[in-house]
Amino acid sequence: MTLPAAAAVLPEPPFTLAGAGLFLREWTEEDVPVMVQLFDEPEVARWTPLSSPFDRDAAERYLGRARAAREAGTRIQFAITEDGTGAGGAPRGEVLAMLKGDDGRDVELGYAIGAAHRGRGLAVRSVRLLTDFSYTVLGARRVVLRIEPDNDASSAVARRSGFAAADLPFEIIEEKDGTRIELRVWEHRRPLGE
Repeated sequence: MTLPAAAAVLPEPPFTLAGAGLFLREWTEEDVPVMVQLFDEPEVARWTPLSSPFDRDAAERYLGRARAAREAGTRIQFAITEDGTGAGGAPRGEVLAMLKGDDGRDVELGYAIGAAHRGRGLAVRSVRLLTDFSYTVLGARRVVLRIEPDNDASSAVARRSGFAAADLPFEIIEEKDGTRIELRVWEHRRPLGE
């Protein structure tokens, strides 16, 4: 008889990850002004579900929802920093892991990099680091990204991070305003024997 795998559980806060020249740390109140600088711009508004404009009030609401999801054990959100000392430093963007499925062992990742910090491999390094975290800490059975088909930059990040487009129909999400968004699922599967 095979016993079911244990449900995924997020590590106790505050939790940090380091590797690939990055230091990922959970968001703090002090980050709110930087969040506005990073996320109040057209590309973030176009490709993410973040509110636009993304002002201080939006950032505070976003931080509140992040904390509530963290407390509920369904999502962990990290500020991406490049401070090798482990002190944190100024955020360059965000990467997050959301537990999916009945046991939380399917993990969906998301990310956004501030315009001034793009083109430096931050998204790829962050996704790789969080993919490893998903397998080693959360016990993920698979890790997914959901990306709009015409988002070439994010599709390139997915490929360079070891993900492959799943042979599945596109997912359709309907926004509050009635807009329908198509999303392609990209999958990363842990190599056999690991």
